[in-house]
Amino acid sequence: MPDALPATAEHLRALRSRLATVVAIPVTPFTADHAASAVDWDQHAALIARLVDHGVGVVTPNGNTGEFYTLSDTEKRRAVESTVAAVAAAAVGSRAEVVAGVGLDLPCALDAARHARDAGAGALMVHQPVHPYRSAEGWIEYHRAVADAVPELGVVLYIRDERVNGAHIAELAAHSPNVIGVKYAISDPVRFAAVARDAGLDAFAWIAGLAELSAPGYWAVGATGFTSGLVNVAPRLSAALLEALRGGDFAKAMVLWEAVRDFEELRAADASADNVSVVKEALAQLGLAGREVRPPSRVLPPAVRDRISVVLARWREGGWL
Repeated sequence: MPDALPATAEHLRALRSRLATVVAIPVTPFTADHAASAVDWDQHAALIARLVDHGVGVVTPNGNTGEFYTLSDTEKRRAVESTVAAVAAAAVGSRAEVVAGVGLDLPCALDAARHARDAGAGALMVHQPVHPYRSAEGWIEYHRAVADAVPELGVVLYIRDERVNGAHIAELAAHSPNVIGVKYAISDPVRFAAVARDAGLDAFAWIAGLAELSAPGYWAVGATGFTSGLVNVAPRLSAALLEALRGGDFAKAMVLWEAVRDFEELRAADASADNVSVVKEALAQLGLAGREVRPPSRVLPPAVRDRISVVLARWREGGWL
């Protein structure tokens, strides 16, 4: 494919505005054959279509809730292609932005970025670089290389390292203007507030990267969007929280926070060991997908499944399902 022109400033501003929303991280459903553990691509497309049909505006294939680190390169590529196709099939006016997750070693991230561009994604979400030794200069260079490989795409940084500060983000964006968003996934709203202001509060889409439980606190200090795995299960609930936060109705936002708390705390328990398993179990109980996950995740034991059943019953009574 010939080199494309860099995205215009106007296009990047529009994309940055679109990121100020619920950023869905879809699951990757597997077949029930544990030996093969193949991806169920028909189910994958159906789950993406369900998100878009419920008004979700941003979808991130190959995120952590999609079990990015267990997928082969071929599966990661197809996940992007499947998502783009499912979004394109949606009714005009309700199409979501596809933000493809990329990462791992730099050559792999570059290949994935170019594939996402060619497949029709509009932006990238760059996973935290996996390396035991990370310098600030190396972190900047890694993301600069990815951003510069696809200047026509928007780039969202996924920050899970508290050593990354606002100056690092600002330096990166000064060189690579297509860096337009930050998914901040550190449980420290005070540090988030400082990092966002040091980098430029109005220069990026600031996304609360720890989902619904973190959203109200981070919103109060500058976030304008939040990621969600729960949205796979109860998209109306995530949308209601977004609406409350946008409207400045923190009392209502906290009522909704209480509604999602048990579910999200199950996902966060034991250093998020069951983060994906809880979402997939809920989908299985709703008849929307299987509960199968790949190691090192696990299929949940009966006691945890029962707790999810209680949460789903409560959501059903509240009209969220």
